[in-house]
Amino acid sequence: MKDSTTMSEPVAPLLVVVGQGYVGLPLAMRAVHQGYRVVGFDVSPERVASLRAGVSYVGDVADSELQAALHHGYLPTDDPAALAGFDVAVVSVPTPLRERLPDLSAVEASARTLGPHVRHGCVVVLESTTYPGTTEELFGPLLEAESGLKAGVDFHLGYSPERIDPGNPAHGLVNTPKVVSGVNAESLAAVQGFFDRIVDRTVPVGSPAEAEMAKLLENTFRHVNIALVNEMAMFARELGIDIWRVIDAAATKPFGFMKFTPGPGVGGHCLPVDPSYLSWRVEQHLGRPFEFVELANEINEGMPLHVFERINSLLNDERKPLNGSRVLLLGLAYKAGTSDWRESPTIPLAARLAQAHAEVVVCDPHVAAVTVTDLPYQLVPFTADELGRADIVVVLVEHPSFQPALIASSARLVFDTRNLLRGHEFRGTTL
Repeated sequence: MKDSTTMSEPVAPLLVVVGQGYVGLPLAMRAVHQGYRVVGFDVSPERVASLRAGVSYVGDVADSELQAALHHGYLPTDDPAALAGFDVAVVSVPTPLRERLPDLSAVEASARTLGPHVRHGCVVVLESTTYPGTTEELFGPLLEAESGLKAGVDFHLGYSPERIDPGNPAHGLVNTPKVVSGVNAESLAAVQGFFDRIVDRTVPVGSPAEAEMAKLLENTFRHVNIALVNEMAMFARELGIDIWRVIDAAATKPFGFMKFTPGPGVGGHCLPVDPSYLSWRVEQHLGRPFEFVELANEINEGMPLHVFERINSLLNDERKPLNGSRVLLLGLAYKAGTSDWRESPTIPLAARLAQAHAEVVVCDPHVAAVTVTDLPYQLVPFTADELGRADIVVVLVEHPSFQPALIASSARLVFDTRNLLRGHEFRGTTL
């Protein structure tokens, strides 16, 4: 009989997830569920405090899920010392544009923070959306400089683009195929081995640059097609054609067509940003513009101005000046069912309306539930009274809680940029 005092349970592998936002936090939760010890590192003390208190700020992660993870080894922290001894590290930090140029400062800072803790045999994966070449030309060398070790020789390095779609009830982290790559065959096997425990299906590609490019292709495809229908919507109105019926008719084709719909612009981290990373890389390395992306940027970035002009025109038809009119904007988030208002087209539209001396108020039940410290407009509830007080109601996001019948019956005038009120009689028009 074996002496029980000499027996010990195997220690679960340690995962570090750098960045606890809408990409990193769901990954951390899933990894805890799959038996990893998880350190969730974030540079924001406010985020860390919220996570430690069991209060989630990510719509796809419930408080109950976070609280269960805390009881099973999840450690939120802003202390770099807690990263020591990791087996796998995944970097999921923002990569915004600054003055229309890629800003990889968070990626660089993450490499410098992780680097001293990189050890023989560990796995490091970059998930942040970026231009082709970042993993091998920037991220990897920074890790090597900090650790004194060689990527692909002493430790494994790869890239696996995030495919999180906030608020999507059908496709989440687990059932969305995950593209994986490595700087060599051994690194690819290690990266794929990790994600095989996390998601249902992994898709290996030949190099990190291919994986980086694949992510940019996905979002550039959406960006260009949204720009196409946005421009068609403007032309269709001038031609007296209902663009929404046109799109519905075209969508009946079972092959060769994918449905995209127009709107007030694009938002979030992906569409306003990611195609510009690809355009910048092409310009820098090939010396010529990526004309499709530049044209799509021009159209989509111009949509808030188009919406502004339509609002002004609708009020003029009612013999009301925009100056002094109360304009209720329905939706601050860039996407239905989420609280994410990064790069939301509502922001430049609201600013333009305020410059014209309109009284701007915003309704967004999702955003109202979180702390918004730098929004210069009043947040109001979605009620018949607020709808009726406005001189014009502008539907910018089709949140499930925005009841079309209530809008149609309560608002004096409506400009519906999302066709939310289809099938309802209302005073106003669609995009």
